[in-house]
Formats: sequence, C-alpha cells, structure tokens
Amino acid sequence: MQIDKLRRIYLEFFKQKGHTVIGSASLIPENDPTVLFTTAGMHPLVPYLLGQPHPAGKKLTDCQKCVRTTDIDDVGDTVHLTFFEMLGNWSLGDYWKKEAITWSYEFLTSKKWLGIDPKKLSVTVFAGDDDAERDEESAAVWRSMGIPKERIYYLPKADNWWGPAGMTGPCGPCTEMFIDVDKIPKCSPECRPGCNCGHYVEVWNDVFMQYNRVEDGTYRLLGRRNVDTGMGIERTAAMLQGVPTVYDTEAFVPLVKRIKELSKRDTFSDTDNVLIRVVADHVKSAVMIMADDRHIAPSNVEQGYIVRRLLRKAIHIADRLEIAPGFMNELAEIVIRMFEKVYDEVVRNRQFIMENLTGEEAKFRRTLGKALRKFDRMFAENGKVTGSDAFLLFTSFGLPLEMTKELAEERGSVIDMNEFRRQFEEHRETSRTATEGKFKGGLADHSDEITRLHTATHLLQAALRRVLGESVQQNGSNITQERLRFDFTFQRKMTTEEIEQVENMVNDVIAKGVAMEHTFMPYDDAIKQGALAFFKENYGEVVSVYTVPGFSMELCGGPHVENTGVLGKFRITKQERIGAGILRVKAVLEPSS
Repeated sequence: MQIDKLRRIYLEFFKQKGHTVIGSASLIPENDPTVLFTTAGMHPLVPYLLGQPHPAGKKLTDCQKCVRTTDIDDVGDTVHLTFFEMLGNWSLGDYWKKEAITWSYEFLTSKKWLGIDPKKLSVTVFAGDDDAERDEESAAVWRSMGIPKERIYYLPKADNWWGPAGMTGPCGPCTEMFIDVDKIPKCSPECRPGCNCGHYVEVWNDVFMQYNRVEDGTYRLLGRRNVDTGMGIERTAAMLQGVPTVYDTEAFVPLVKRIKELSKRDTFSDTDNVLIRVVADHVKSAVMIMADDRHIAPSNVEQGYIVRRLLRKAIHIADRLEIAPGFMNELAEIVIRMFEKVYDEVVRNRQFIMENLTGEEAKFRRTLGKALRKFDRMFAENGKVTGSDAFLLFTSFGLPLEMTKELAEERGSVIDMNEFRRQFEEHRETSRTATEGKFKGGLADHSDEITRLHTATHLLQAALRRVLGESVQQNGSNITQERLRFDFTFQRKMTTEEIEQVENMVNDVIAKGVAMEHTFMPYDDAIKQGALAFFKENYGEVVSVYTVPGFSMELCGGPHVENTGVLGKFRITKQERIGAGILRVKAVLEPSS
C-alpha cells in the first residue's frame, strides 16, 4: 500500500467512526518554549487535552508533520527518521480504552482496511509503578480481540508511558502494537517488542491520558480522560509493502536513487548506503522545516541551529560520497514534489528554501576552510588532535566529528573519544540546565503568568499594526512565565516614539478593563469579519476566535484572561533584527502602580 493511500484511508476510517478530520499544525510550536519542534501529533492539541474546548469537537483525526532530534544519531538504520508524519485519532473526554483498542485492531486487521494477519500482531501494556497502576484494563480488551496472553507484554514506564511533550503536561500509560518481521529472526529467546534487533516493529501507539505532570515532577489525575493515538506513516508503509526499511518506500526511494546518480562512484558499500540514507533524511527534514510559514533559516540558535546541523552533516557526507556542490537544491525539488499536494506550504515557500540551501552551503564551505586551517595548526603544535581539540572544532567551527576523525587518521593519529564525549556531555548538561531555567511555560502551562502574557501578545500585535501599518504580520511567538517574545515582518527597528505609541495603546486597553469575547465560527466567516490568521496550516474549517471588542480579533487556541484589566502594565524591554525583514520584540507585564 502506498503512503498516499494509507494517509487517505486512515482519515476515512476514523471519519466513519464519527471523528472530524483536522489539518496538520505547524512544525514550529506556537507559544511553546519547552520544545523546538512539534514532536508528536498530541503536541498541538495539548491545550484541548487539558480541557479547553476544540472548535471541531471531541473526536478528531489528523496527519501531523513531526520532527524529532532525540534519535538523530540513529538515522540511517531501518526505521529512525528526523522528519516523519504521524497519523492520529483523538478523544477529548469522549471514548476510552475499549473503543480506542477495538478500532486500532479493526483498522490493522480487517481486510477492508490494512488486512494484517492478527497472528503477526504483538502488543505491550503498562506494567505499573508507584505513579500509576498496572494496565489490566487494556490487556483485557486485547484478549477480547483474540490476542493470546503470550503476545501481550507488560513493560515499564520507559517503554509504555507517553508524554508530556515538554517538561510538564498531559501524559499517561499506553498500549503499543508491533508487527513481526519474518525476514529478521529474533535475536534471542528473550527478544520481545521494544527490542532493537528489528524483528518487532512498532506501528501504532494508543495513549490513555489520565495524568498531568506538574513542575515538581508529580502526576495528578486530569479532570477528564483523553485518548491520543499515533501511527507512523513511514514505518507502517514499510510493513505493508514488505520492504526491509522505511528508506525502501516511496518516502525515500526517489531521494536515494538521485543521490546515487549524483555520486561519482559506481558501487556502494553497506556503510555508503547508510550515509546515503542520512543525506536523504537530513535534506528532507531541513526542507520541511524551512517550508514552514514561520521561515526558519539556518542559524546558530534554536530551530535554525537544527537546520544548520542537518544541512552541514549532509554536505560533509556528500563530499565523502564524491557528490558535487549544489546537490541539495536538486534533492529539495524531489521533496517538494513529494508533498506539494499534501502540504501546500512547500510550494508557497519554495524560493525561501532554495535560497537558504544555496546560502548555507556557501557559508559552510567558507567556514570549512577556517576549520581545516585550525586543524592544521593544532596538529602542527602537538603532533596530534586531542578530544578537546575535536570538541572545539565541532562547537566553534562546525566541523563534523567524522571529518575530524578522518583527518586525524590520515596523519596517523587517533582522537581520544572518551575526552571528546566527556566534554560533549558537560556541554550538553550545561545546555540542558540552561534550557530548563529558560524554557518554563509552554502549551501545557495555563498559569496566571502565561495566560496574562498570552493575552497581552494579542494586544501587542493589534497595536503594532495600528502604529506600523497592516503590513505587520506575525512570524512566531514564544511565551515563558517571565516575558513574551513576538516576531513580525518589518524592515527596520522601531523608533523610540513608535515603541511608546505601542506601549501606550496596549496600556490604554488594559486600563479600560475590556471583557474578552470567545466564540467558534467557520474559518471563512472569521476572516471576513477581520480576524487575524497568518498560519493557514494551523486552522480547520471551524476556528476559535478571541476578540477584544473594538481593538483586536484573532484566531487562537491558547489560554486568555476574561478581562484586560487584570494584565498589569505592559512594557517593551528589547527589540532586535533577527533576519531579513523580521523584527523581534520582547515585553513584560509589571504590577500596576
């Protein structure tokens, strides 16, 4: 079964079960500083999983674009990817375990749908711990479906617990479905679902969100129970097509084929084939991130850093494969053709993608020259390159570790990898600690601070459009408990007078104590009435609209105050240019005097 058909019939199946089909949200989480990317289908729905009403109802289904970097070092094996698509169905306080599991089984095994042999199906359920009880309820439903007890495995939280998307938020036990791969034998008598040998491949995960993890690390029962499910398109397609890896499906075959054609080599080793997969994955992922309407360009911070890392590793590997410069734009065209009928932003932002691919390769090759000269100086001084040297080249010059190792080996030197790893772990721990201190809040945080700042962001955008003109369009936002950050299109920095005008305008609305209005309406009606909506891919046919009468009207799913009078005094603390035609402002809410 082809991916396009799998995507279509999955959504049709759940539509027949009373679900509303919603579109994919952005890869860049809106107003959530806890993660860089949308990592799962549940991420954009966190506010609704916590109890906020969704404009499309209580039963939803979608195909969500996702990016995960946690498994980036595993890319190139049989199943791991950086960018992938996740099919999902959702119950927001509606159905529970019996319905979710029954429908999962029906879609997987019914000849009308996927027709997988039930004898090849194994499942896992949560084994229980101090935080939550053993999931006998799910196991009982699976047995009623005909799954024998020897194919039902009880696994710990590391295997059968999902969430939260960030440090806090909704989460709960899950039951996962695995298909036996006959071509890959069990690695041992103890082999079970979750083993990395490849015999068992996960295709679906039903998550039962009963808990909310709070900042102190404890779990509290949610006010209502939700179901969150996920099926990876690429993995499931590989199973249905009987191919050994996700890279043997149409999601990657055109890319892999073209990479081989571009190489000057006639034959490829097993190592080469893994490297080719990495190039295909990294270029595809970078293209899909840059295709987002928020225009994420390669940079040294946040999402842009990931794009840069992906592209530079792809360039380095391409050099090893004897591929001429400029190859990424050709691969990008293949990616755009793959998705042009599914995600129209890839076409809309094609020029942005191509310009940044060309520019990043040129920048890296200039940087590469500096890195190589630094390597030569290090070697000349010490007669070797240490683990610390390799770390410096990696962090300060962007020289991939693989390239440093190759250069050292050519000179008969071996890098102390333990020293490199030690410095790398120290660096990562420092970054993690800084991140935990910086990234508070998020979609799962409906605290008073977040709610007030979220509302203030609406007022800020309306004021900016009044002062600077309606060409101002949101390019992204980020809210923590301490401040709001708002990116928008504008060609220069604001003057002192303009900043004062914006602040006074927002504070005037706050002083008036205006009651917020919230309603659901068709998307087209909202736009006709003047509601602001800059990220079309985020919205369905029916949308959530928040209005400050006479001042602001905007599509939004986040938390808001009931009256502007509780916000406090609004003040812009900083502005900076972050890209061509993009201005970033930071602002705070202070206690009213």
